Amino acid sequence: MLEGLGRADAIVARTDADRLPARIAKLPVIGTHMRPNEEAVLAQRPDLVLQMAGRKEASLPVEALRKRGVRVAVFRAESFAELFSVIRRVGTLTGSAPQAEDMVRGMEARLAALDARMARAKARPRVFYEVRSPNLLAAGQAGLVAEIIRRAGGVNCVEDAAKFAHLSEEEVIRLEPEAYIIQRGPMNPAPLPLGKRPRLRTIPAAASGRAWFVDEQKYARPGPQSVDAAEELAGLLHPELKPQEITPAKGAKHKDRK
Repeated sequence: MLEGLGRADAIVARTDADRLPARIAKLPVIGTHMRPNEEAVLAQRPDLVLQMAGRKEASLPVEALRKRGVRVAVFRAESFAELFSVIRRVGTLTGSAPQAEDMVRGMEARLAALDARMARAKARPRVFYEVRSPNLLAAGQAGLVAEIIRRAGGVNCVEDAAKFAHLSEEEVIRLEPEAYIIQRGPMNPAPLPLGKRPRLRTIPAAASGRAWFVDEQKYARPGPQSVDAAEELAGLLHPELKPQEITPAKGAKHKDRK
C-alpha cells in the first residue's frame, strides 16, 4: 500500500515475512507480524506503527507499544470494502490522501469491469483454496480470499463460515472441487502438486488438470495486488471470457496505426 502511495521511503522496519517492495529487504527486522519484538520496534523511534488485526496474540504487543507512547493504527481488511477503507486511512495517516483516493478508484473500476465480465459466465466452478498442506487448511467463507474467488467467477466449495477451515483429504474428496488452488509462500512453502497426492487424484480438479499454484503474497495479503489476484484467477477459471476491448472514440488515432 505504501509503495502505491509513494511512501515506501517512510518505512523504517519490517517483519521477517515482508519481502515487497524490494527496497525494504535491507531494513531492520522486528520479528513476526504475530510476535513483534517491542524493543526492536522502539529502537526505530517510529512516528507510526501499522498492524493488521488478527488473533489475540497480535493485540498484546500493540497495547504494549501504546503504553510506551507509540502511535499504533490497527486495521482489518477481510473484504475489498474493508481494504479500500484501510487504504484511505493509511493515506490520511501518511499525508497521502489524494493518492489513496486515486488508488481506490482505480481498483474499484477494475473490479467493476471484472464483475461485468464474470456476469457473462455460463457456469461458476466449485473452487477449493489450499492455504496449507499436508496439515490441510483451506479458505472458508470469511476473508478476502473468499471474495477473490467469488469475484473471479467461482464458488468456494468450503462452506465453513470462518476464514480458515481444517479439513481432511476425505472431506476434500466429498466436496468434489472442480478447481483446486494451491497457494505457495511462507504459510505453504513446499506444497505437492495434486498428481503426487494419491488420495486426491480422483477429484474433478485433478482429473481435468484444473489445479494451479498461486503466489500467497498476491492472494492472501490484502493490498493493491488483491485485484491482480482476482483478475488472474478469473483468467484461470474462465479462459473463455476475455476482457472486452474498448472501441476507440470516433476520430481517435490508434497507437498501432501507421
